[in-house]
Amino acid sequence: MHAVEIVLGMVALAAVVATVADRLRAPAPALLVLAGLLVGLLPGVPPIEVSPDVVSLVVLPPLIYAAATELALPELRKVLRPVLVLAVGLVALTAFAVAAVVWALVPQLPFPAALVLGAVLASTDPVAVSALARRLGLPPRLLALVQGESLFNDATSLVLFRVAVAGSVAAAGSVRPIGVVGQFVWLAGGGVLIGVAVGVVAAWLRRRTEDAVLEMLIALLTPYAAFVLAEVAHSSGVTAVVICGVWLGARSVRLSSGPVRLQVATVYAVVVFVLESVVFAVIGLEFPGLVEGLPDLSWLPVTMAVAGTLLLTRILFVAPSAIVRREWRGVAVVWWAGARGVVPLAAALSIPLTVSDGGPFPDRDLLIVLATGCIILTLVVQGLTLEPLARRLGVRDDPARAAREEVFARHAVAVAERARLQELLELEAAPPAVSERLLRALDAQVARTQQAANPAPDPPAPASTAEAGAVYRELRRDLLATGTAELVRLRDSGLISEDVRRRVQRAVDLEEASLAGDLG
Repeated sequence: MHAVEIVLGMVALAAVVATVADRLRAPAPALLVLAGLLVGLLPGVPPIEVSPDVVSLVVLPPLIYAAATELALPELRKVLRPVLVLAVGLVALTAFAVAAVVWALVPQLPFPAALVLGAVLASTDPVAVSALARRLGLPPRLLALVQGESLFNDATSLVLFRVAVAGSVAAAGSVRPIGVVGQFVWLAGGGVLIGVAVGVVAAWLRRRTEDAVLEMLIALLTPYAAFVLAEVAHSSGVTAVVICGVWLGARSVRLSSGPVRLQVATVYAVVVFVLESVVFAVIGLEFPGLVEGLPDLSWLPVTMAVAGTLLLTRILFVAPSAIVRREWRGVAVVWWAGARGVVPLAAALSIPLTVSDGGPFPDRDLLIVLATGCIILTLVVQGLTLEPLARRLGVRDDPARAAREEVFARHAVAVAERARLQELLELEAAPPAVSERLLRALDAQVARTQQAANPAPDPPAPASTAEAGAVYRELRRDLLATGTAELVRLRDSGLISEDVRRRVQRAVDLEEASLAGDLG
C-alpha cells in the first residue's frame, strides 16, 4: 500500500469519524485512535512504519502553531507561575517516577534507557490537549492553564530526553551537570529567541502585503521556518513554534485585514483537521505492527503500570494546590487533562537504533511499544472521560457570563466606531452625505446593543438610505478598524475573554469582507 493511498484513506476515515464524533458529542482524537487501531487489526492490513522526521517536521509545526495562536496572553499572564511550575517540576518528577517503575518491572533495562521512556512521556501533548480542550468550554483561566502547560513543558522534557539518550549511547561519565544546565538554557532560551525573531520577520512581511494568497503562504510557512531554524541551531523547535505562535496570535488583528484573516483561519482549520486526523489515526494504526515485534504480552502490565504512574505523579503534584486553595474541582480537571499524543510519539520514534559501540539500543522496540501504548491509553480513556468529568464537577465556563461579555463588547465596538465617525465629521474628513448614512446605521447599532445589554424601550432607529460609493466603503473600513482596536483594548484590560473577542472579531471581519461586494 502506497503512502499516498494511506494518507487519503486516513483523511476519508477522519471525515467519517469526525461526523460520528460530532453526533455522539465525543472527542474526535480518541475515536480516531480507536478507529486506526481497529483498522490496523484487520487481516491483510500491512504494518505501518512512521518516520519520526515526518511527524516532527511535517505534522508538528502547524498543529503546535495553531494551538499557540489560540492561547490568550492576558489569561496566560494570570497563570504563568503555575504553568512554569508544572512545565518544569512536574515534568522532572514524572520522568524519574516512570523511569523508576520501568526499571523495577524490567530489570534487564538500564536506568538511563528507562529514563528515556520517562522523558518521552513526561510532558503533556499540546496537540492532543488543545484538540480535547476545544470542546470542553472551561473557564478562561483554567483553559489557559491546561493549554499553557502543554505548550511550555517541551523544553524540560526534551533536555531530559537528550540527557537520557546521551547516557544510554555514550560512555559512562560523559554527561556532566554543567552540560545539562547549559542544554536546558539553550533549549528554552534559544527557542524563545528564534521564535520571536521569526515572528518579527513574519509580522513585517504580512504588514507589507495586501495579497491574500501571499499572506496565506507566509502564515503557512511561518511555523516551519521557526521549527527548522531552531532545530538547526540545536535548540527546541517546539518551543520556537510556541513562542512564535503566541507572539503572532496576540498581534493578528494588526497584521491583516478582516477578509484575509477569515481566509487564513479557514485554510488553517482545514490543515489542522487533516493533520490531526491523520496523525491520531496513525497512532492507532501503527500499534499492532509494533506489538508484533515483541515475543510476548509482558509489555501490557508494564504499560498499565506506566500509565498509572503518570496519573499518580500528576495528582500528587497538583494536590497541595487543591488543599491550600480549597478548590479541588478545577485541580481535578487539570489532573485528568494530562493526555499524551503527537510530541511523545515523535520523541519515541527518534530513539536511536544503536549505542556508541555499535550495539543495539537497549530494548528500543519495547520502549516504543510502551510509549505508544500509554499514548493510546491516555488519549482514549482520558479523552473520552474528560468532558463528562468537567460537566459532572460543574467546571464549565458560565454561558451567561460569556453572553454578557459579548453584548458588552459589541456595544463598546459600536460606541467606539460612532465616536470615531463623529471625530472625522468634526475634522471635515468625511463627506456629509456618506457620513449621514453611516451615522444612522451606527446609531441603530448602538441602540440595539444598548437594548440587549439593558432591555428597555428605545425609540426606533431611523431607517438607512441606500448610497453607493468607494468613499462609504473606505470610511466604513476605518470605523471597523477602530472597532477592532477597541476589542483588543477590552481583551488586554481583562474586561472580556479571548474567546468572546474572537467571536465578535469574526463578526467585524465578516462585515469588512462584505464591503468588497458592497454596491451601497
